[in-house]
Amino acid sequence: MNLEKQVTRMKIALDVDGVLADVIVSWLNYSNSVRPKITKHQITTWEFWKEFKIDPFDFYAELSSCWKNWMSIPKTEAKLSSITKSLSELGKVDIVTARERSTDYFVKSWLYHHNIFYDDYVSVIDGPMKADLDYDVFIDDSPLNAEKFLKNNKKIILYSQPWNQHIHENKIQRISNLFEAIEKIKQI
Repeated sequence: MNLEKQVTRMKIALDVDGVLADVIVSWLNYSNSVRPKITKHQITTWEFWKEFKIDPFDFYAELSSCWKNWMSIPKTEAKLSSITKSLSELGKVDIVTARERSTDYFVKSWLYHHNIFYDDYVSVIDGPMKADLDYDVFIDDSPLNAEKFLKNNKKIILYSQPWNQHIHENKIQRISNLFEAIEKIKQI
């Protein structure tokens, strides 16, 4: 009997907001037209709206609204298409995002427009719920998600953003650009 060894591909969960799409820039453009000016580097915590006295429901509604104008949302970096293609050569890459379902169409349109390589699109209601999913490694920017990934013994590659600079856990691998994730994943 000839038994073939089954090779399992690495499963990579790739976040959208803050990792691929710089949606906070779009939100800031809106917010700065109706509130006192905030810069991206002033957003040093995940729940920054508390510091700036912004109602969290307003913030999330405005962020979702930014996705309706998805063509105006910039990429976090220039070569995302080629980088996500390289990631897909290392394993199965799924977009794993936390958002209102009403924005899924806009996000998928943005991903298609920017030629982002991925296998499946997985949307959860709340970011920390991602840690309950079966992936070998998560590429994310949320400090809350990072804490939950660690608690669930998941591997996390943290995409550096101003709101996650306070995270200094040794088990977290930090990257300043997505290309760096390729080498880190090869070492896993």
